[in-house]
Amino acid sequence: MSFVKRLTLALGLAISLAAGLAQGHVGSPDVFFQGKAGPYSLLVAIRPPDVIPGVARIEVRVLGGEVSKLELTPTPMTGEGAKHPPVADLAERSVSDPRYFEGALWLMRYGSWEVRIHATGAAGEGELRVPVPALALKTQPMQEGMTYFLIGMMIFLTVGMVAIVGASMREAKTEPGTQVRGWSRRTLFGMGVTAAIMFGLLWFGKSWWADDARSYTRNLYKPLTLESRPDQGHLEVQLKDPGWMEMRKLDDLIPDHGHLMHLFLIRWPAQDYVFHLHPEQHATGFFGTQLPAMPAGTYRLYGDIVHESGLAETAVGTVDLPSITGTPLTGDDAGGPTPTATDSFDLPNGYRMILRQPGPVKVREVTAFSFAILDPKGQPAPLEPYMGMGGHAEFVKEDGAVFAHVHPTGSVPMASVAVASPEAMMAMHQAEVGPVVTFPYGVPTPGRYRIFVQMRRAGRVETGAFGLTVTP
Repeated sequence: MSFVKRLTLALGLAISLAAGLAQGHVGSPDVFFQGKAGPYSLLVAIRPPDVIPGVARIEVRVLGGEVSKLELTPTPMTGEGAKHPPVADLAERSVSDPRYFEGALWLMRYGSWEVRIHATGAAGEGELRVPVPALALKTQPMQEGMTYFLIGMMIFLTVGMVAIVGASMREAKTEPGTQVRGWSRRTLFGMGVTAAIMFGLLWFGKSWWADDARSYTRNLYKPLTLESRPDQGHLEVQLKDPGWMEMRKLDDLIPDHGHLMHLFLIRWPAQDYVFHLHPEQHATGFFGTQLPAMPAGTYRLYGDIVHESGLAETAVGTVDLPSITGTPLTGDDAGGPTPTATDSFDLPNGYRMILRQPGPVKVREVTAFSFAILDPKGQPAPLEPYMGMGGHAEFVKEDGAVFAHVHPTGSVPMASVAVASPEAMMAMHQAEVGPVVTFPYGVPTPGRYRIFVQMRRAGRVETGAFGLTVTP
């Protein structure tokens, strides 16, 4: 591979990692979730803050049932804090759309949180718990105007304090009606001592502020990376921790859809092949899998994992592979060639996967992306559950800045849902798979995207790929 091509790929990966300072996805921090709060069907969008403590924005659309009131409560998903939730905030109903509510909640510390949405309406009450990560992604600089204002106030207060001390020492013992004396040595000494004390306090404050800023910077989220070692059709990957906080462990992973890792390999930069594999863990942080037949090239790796706290992460890496004869795809593994399609993707034996156009797609606005498989006669083919869901979809931006693994319930991993609410998880697994599978998702930034979709039909996992352009 040429130096220029390697440099381009390295820069692209760096952009992905920089943009990927976000929980279980890369460059896609918003949380989208569709579920039931008792008798009410809700579609929830949560915009987590970039700084912690910070304010998360919550948007809720009622899809089914008549809701009169929504209450929002932020709570840690695990630990003692989960047992003592704060007082709920009341979501505001839109004046123009009575089915739309919004609110804002403070997330006060790092970790895995949930927003409890309590719905009250004509059919009674119900609660939906939506997992949301609270991670500091950046430092928030002070506004320039506020900086100048605070500097001016600091100078004013310092000079004022020195002047007050000087005036009090000059005039404190002066008899009424007596002319005030000039500046004595005692007065000047007192003013000098006061000035030294004030400057000492300012220096202490500056040091405290700088130390606090350094501590906050150390806590900025650092994503996991994947180190890969291919060997004659076998791929070994290792989770590498850059040392983000003591709360992160690698021996606390829990299965998501029955697998500890969902590993996606996308040939780059063409994105003309994608594979959704499930390597087995044989030591803490070490996973291995046999590869299917694959053409040579550079592949980007995205490894989805979930911790027992419910916090989801996506580890990113790259691997250069030769042409591999490989072994047939079995079980839940899927993938293959993915030529670009707009709204119809050809499958074997005359079948087609289609994308039902959702209309204009707006940045950060929830859109329903619906897919179906048609038989050679153009009729919807019956679908089967794929790892407990109607399907899986991956939204990948062509510059590598965005990767999101999405389900028909939204962008929240099912393992996180199980930690927040085992009852809700059971209800989702009991849901029937219809001929049309819909994925609610909000594209985070404008640009060109590929959507890779896996659905199961007649015991076979079919993979389709579609192009999407989102304008600003």
